[in-house]
Amino acid sequence: MTDTADTDVLNGYFRDRDINSLAEDLRNRRVTSVELVGHSLAAIARLNPILNAFTSVGADNAMAGAERADDELARGRDRGPLHGIPVSVKDLIDIAGQVTTRGSKVHRHRPAEHDAECVRRLRAAGAVIVGKNVLHEFAYGATGDRSAHGASRNPSDPTRISGGSSGGGAAATAAGMVPLAVGTDTAGSVRVPAALCGVVGFKPAYGAIRTRGVHPLAPSLDHVGIFAGTSADAALGYAVMAGTVQPLGKASARVGWLDPSCIGPTDPAVTATVRAALEVAGLLSDDVVRLPFRAGELFSVLSVLQASEAYAEHADDLTGRRDDIDPEVVDRLIRGRQMSAWEYLRADRARDELRSATAELFRRFDVIAMPTVPTVATDVDQRAHVIDGEAVEVRSALLSLTCPWNLTGQPAVSLPVGGVSGLPVGLQLITATGREHMMFGVADAVEGALR
Repeated sequence: MTDTADTDVLNGYFRDRDINSLAEDLRNRRVTSVELVGHSLAAIARLNPILNAFTSVGADNAMAGAERADDELARGRDRGPLHGIPVSVKDLIDIAGQVTTRGSKVHRHRPAEHDAECVRRLRAAGAVIVGKNVLHEFAYGATGDRSAHGASRNPSDPTRISGGSSGGGAAATAAGMVPLAVGTDTAGSVRVPAALCGVVGFKPAYGAIRTRGVHPLAPSLDHVGIFAGTSADAALGYAVMAGTVQPLGKASARVGWLDPSCIGPTDPAVTATVRAALEVAGLLSDDVVRLPFRAGELFSVLSVLQASEAYAEHADDLTGRRDDIDPEVVDRLIRGRQMSAWEYLRADRARDELRSATAELFRRFDVIAMPTVPTVATDVDQRAHVIDGEAVEVRSALLSLTCPWNLTGQPAVSLPVGGVSGLPVGLQLITATGREHMMFGVADAVEGALR
C-alpha cells in the first residue's frame, strides 16, 4: 500500500519555490537577493537544530554577496538564472578562507586557500554561498549518521536517516533552507539522500563537473552532483558548473524499465510507487531490461575499488589520528589497506564488463528507469534491515541500485515520486553520456504528470 510522503513537517521558505520563479521575482523587483538570503538564514536558524544539515553558516559573507548581487542587477549586470540565489555546498568542497572538515575531527583547522572549481563557477554565475552541509565522515557512508558534526536527519521524520554521504545537502533542500545544494556522489551519495528526503538529486557523467578543490574519497568513482527541488533547477545548476543541457520531449526518448529484483531485494511498495509514477506519465515500458550482476557482485566490485582508493587518500589520517575517526569508517579504511593489487585489477576488469553490458542497454534505449533505493529511510543508527523478507545490511542495500552507475560513470537522476508509509520514494533515470537532454526531458515529463 503506497501513500504520499508527508512533506509539510519541516518547511522553509524555498520549499516548492523553483529557481526560475525566484529569478523572475528578482528581475521584476518583487524580491531582492538580500531578502532571499535572509529567508535562507532564517530557515537555517529555525530548522538546523532539528535536522543538522549545516556544519557552518557564513551569514556575513552571504549577506555581503547578496548586496553585491542586488547592486549588479540594479546596474543592469545579469549573470544568469542563479544570480542572487542562495546555495549551499557539501563540507567536502573548498571555499576560500573556510575550513573543509570532511565531516571529521581530523580536518578542523586549516582553511582552504582557494574556491573549488565548482564554487568558482557558481560565484561567477552570481550564486550566493550561504554555508556548508553535513556529510558522513570522509564521504564514506550511505546513511549520513557518522560525522564529527552528528547525524543529518530526514525532514519527513527526523528519527530517520537523511542518507549519505551528502545527507546535509538533501535535508537542506528538502526542508526549503536553500533551493540548490552541491554534493558529491561516489556510489550514490547524492541520489540516495535525494530519494530518502524527497528531492531531485543529479549525478552527471564522470568528469562532467571538474573536481578540483573537492576532496576525494575514491577518485575513479567520485562525481560532483546537485540537489534541487525540480529537474529543471538541477539542470540549471549543471549548466553553470559543466555545460548547458536543453530538455527534450518525452516522445523522443525510448524508455526501458530495469527490474530491480534482478539486482537485489526491493520493497514491493517502493517498486509499485515508482511504476505508478511512470504509468501516470505514460512512460511505463513493457520492455524489461536486466543487468548481468547481482547486488552482492556489484557491491564487491565497488568495495574493492572504493576501499583501495579511499585508503590511498586517508592512510596518513588513519596512521596519525585513528582515535579521532569514527570506528565504522576506520574499519572501511583498514579493509582498503588489506586489498591487494590483483584484487583491484580484477575489480577493474569487472567494472569494464559492466560498462560493456550497460553500453548494450543504451543501444536499445535512451533512458533506463528503476527505483533509486530499494527501501524508504531507515532509523538513525540502524544497520540491519529486512527488505521483501530478506535480511540485508543497510549500507549495501541503500547503494545497490545506485552504485552501478558510478562504476560505469553514466548520468543518473533521482526524482521524488510519492511515498510509502509517509516517507519519500525516488525514481531513478539513467542515460548514456551525451544524452542528458533526453534524461532531463523524461524527468520533466514525469514531474509534469505528477503535479
